[in-house]
Amino acid sequence: MASLLAGCESLPFVSRDRAPTAPSPVTETPATPGEGQQCPEPAEVVCQEPEVKVVERVIERRFEKVVEVPVAKDKLVLGSVESVSIEPGGLILDSLIDTGAPTSSLAAKELKPFERDGKEWVRFKLAPPAANSDPVTIELPVKRYVRVSRPGFESQRRPVVDMSLTVGEVTHMVEVNLTDRSGLDQPLLVGRNFLKDAAVVDVSRRNVQGQPRPPLSK
Repeated sequence: MASLLAGCESLPFVSRDRAPTAPSPVTETPATPGEGQQCPEPAEVVCQEPEVKVVERVIERRFEKVVEVPVAKDKLVLGSVESVSIEPGGLILDSLIDTGAPTSSLAAKELKPFERDGKEWVRFKLAPPAANSDPVTIELPVKRYVRVSRPGFESQRRPVVDMSLTVGEVTHMVEVNLTDRSGLDQPLLVGRNFLKDAAVVDVSRRNVQGQPRPPLSK
């Protein structure tokens, strides 16, 4: 502090009352180490942190709930259309599964009743699925006749025969009425006499059982 005041006194001072005097020599005294030296004020340095963007991704997953419908044990599950093997004939036909029909029905051609051993029989032909194959001729005894009426059609008197039908691995001998009709998408209609106590029908599906597997003949 004394050296600073001495420096101030060495500066020329002009007074209005007196003339300026010559400056007196200033004798510098060596400063002790560290005395009179000012370090720069420490400056606060703030490093800018990099901008971090946090992106939150929310993935919504929807799970389809599967509801299993209980089915009675040992019952077949059928779609609206199934492949059915018929005997006699050895044919596999696309068949309509109809829970509204009391009996099964088969579209046959050239129905001809005849008598054998004093009993009434019927001869008819079935067109195989392959277009280039010959029709199959079948002869069966007639069990009875039924009259079938449909809206918009004349009533028909149809012969009823016994036939073996196989769907999947299930085979039943059932009554089948024969009708002389052609041009049907499914020549065989499987009715309740096959389905009763044997199968349940899921109309939203088709060909559930795949190819029929009839029992091997002995």
